Amino acid sequence: MASALGSRVRNSLLPRCPLNFIRAFSSSSSSTSSVPSAQNPKKSKRRKKNLFEVAQFLPNWGIGYHMAKAHWNEVSYEITKLNLYKDGRHGKAWGIAYKNGLPLADAPKKISGVHKRCWKYLPNVVKASESSTNLTSPIDSGLKVETEAS
Repeated sequence: MASALGSRVRNSLLPRCPLNFIRAFSSSSSSTSSVPSAQNPKKSKRRKKNLFEVAQFLPNWGIGYHMAKAHWNEVSYEITKLNLYKDGRHGKAWGIAYKNGLPLADAPKKISGVHKRCWKYLPNVVKASESSTNLTSPIDSGLKVETEAS
């Protein structure tokens, strides 16, 4: 009984620390704790980006470009206005919603879920201003040349 009481006193005097914490300060090295990092690589997950983190690398902060959430099919927003907070990673955004390449409305609306980490840039969607200038410029320039010649 006295030995059981003595062991309780000794155990209560030791600080309750994790075993790894105590091993770190021990002088003997164990073979399991000295595994090189090359043999045990940790897989790092790529952190997905919110709308502002995607837009910061685009010209003019992505205004005029199409972006969508990763799980959306055939739906995107053409960004028309951004209101950034000081840190550049948060704020508010407005845009025109597109479905199957056609605008759903003429007026831009506030985009919900801009801080969620699931946004992607859609490079295949051509900006509306670029497509209209490419289609009209060859025809208009051809007409101007013909009128000047005659």
